[in-house]
Amino acid sequence: MITDLESATPALCRLQLGSELRQLRLKAGLTSTQVVRKLLWSPSKLTRLETGENATVETSDIMALCQIYAVEPETAELLKGYAAVTKTRRDWWQSALHRPVITPGFKAFLGMEATASALHNYESEYVPGLLQTEAYVRVIHQRAYDGLSEDEINRMVALRMTRQQVLRRDQPLKFAAIMSEAVLYRQVGGPAIMRAQLAHVVEAASSPNVRVQVVPFKAGAHRGMSGAFVTFQFRDKVALKPIVYLENLTDHWVTRHEADVEMYEEAFTDLQALALSPQESLSMIKKAMKEH
Repeated sequence: MITDLESATPALCRLQLGSELRQLRLKAGLTSTQVVRKLLWSPSKLTRLETGENATVETSDIMALCQIYAVEPETAELLKGYAAVTKTRRDWWQSALHRPVITPGFKAFLGMEATASALHNYESEYVPGLLQTEAYVRVIHQRAYDGLSEDEINRMVALRMTRQQVLRRDQPLKFAAIMSEAVLYRQVGGPAIMRAQLAHVVEAASSPNVRVQVVPFKAGAHRGMSGAFVTFQFRDKVALKPIVYLENLTDHWVTRHEADVEMYEEAFTDLQALALSPQESLSMIKKAMKEH
């Protein structure tokens, strides 16, 4: 539950509101289908509310749900307060600079990243986004996303750089990153860019809230070979359960299904045990810098 609405971000309010609405529906013994039939809503409208995907939330919608769920007046007022925040404030990624290059799925990711207390990220192909340099990001978008205009690339680079502020905010995100040894040797943009990029990873890893590990080739087969993934944890672990984020070239999506989340969390724990220790990993990164 959010106790300070004055300082709460719209993203946090949307996630908290969605989680509490879902719990209230379940407590009332109602299915999603029953609710949308009563309100003459589309099924997707309720889904977006419960997953925090709407940019703004109408207080009239919250009042309608509270009536169906027989919510206590005090709780109803709090939920309407969450909705009001989404109407009166804007998240940083809703600016004119960033909005044109953000897909709906990635918008959900940004909301979770901005409100999470901890983030676990496994990457097999490139340096995790929160640790990338501007030059490295630019090359990735020039090569991996064919057809982007220079303006779009500039916006995406700016977006990535702004995202990294979560590592330096007042209550910094606790970031655990694991990457394949292949990431250290894939020349993205050439030797100079790679040396600077790896040096940046080493510098970032000196922060107490950042932990970096490398899975060496000699570790053999492992649970990360199916692809990259991100898991989010939140301070309010009762209302906001962990969430998994996945992406490919054409789409981004999240899963809150308990069994799926548990599988990915176990996979990350296994990878932490299989990877080199943080100190050994930094030694491997520094060795790779010299080889570029």
